[in-house]
Amino acid sequence: KKAIISRRQNVRMNASPREPTQGPGITVPRNVLGGDLMCCCADVGGSGIGTGFYRDGFCSTGQDDVGRHTVCIQATADFLEFSAAVGNDLSTPIPAYNFPGVRPGEQWCLCAQRWAQAYNAGKAPKLYLTRTHEKTLETIPLDILMLFACDVDESKEYISRIDSMRASLEARVKNK
Repeated sequence: KKAIISRRQNVRMNASPREPTQGPGITVPRNVLGGDLMCCCADVGGSGIGTGFYRDGFCSTGQDDVGRHTVCIQATADFLEFSAAVGNDLSTPIPAYNFPGVRPGEQWCLCAQRWAQAYNAGKAPKLYLTRTHEKTLETIPLDILMLFACDVDESKEYISRIDSMRASLEARVKNK
């Protein structure tokens, strides 16, 4: 218990779900598409507790987040059963760890390795690309993540806008 409290003492906890926690050792909040990291869930199950390593609603990560809680998932009963079977019961609340428990349909910041494990077992849950931290790409390729994206249409539009801006910049540089 003390380790969890002490690792959070040097970070600024936010009351607002609009801004991720900031502090020493916390990485820039970027999503897997290169844009701003969006909030995953600031009020899990109406508990008042946000998801994420810093419990601020964002799948932010930093040097203290050894598990890399970076993938914003939409939990399913199938996935929650799988996770419990491999030793990570996400359904049972643990108040001492500020953990409200996760129910099917709720969003939660999952460890990238756990998502990869579920993917390899055919149990991977859907996820949100705009809410999933870019550090996830160190474990899971974007093309695999896109297959499970709840926000795939929004993400494709975002990628198209970025590609268009990139092409415009390249044309300007070429014409100089």
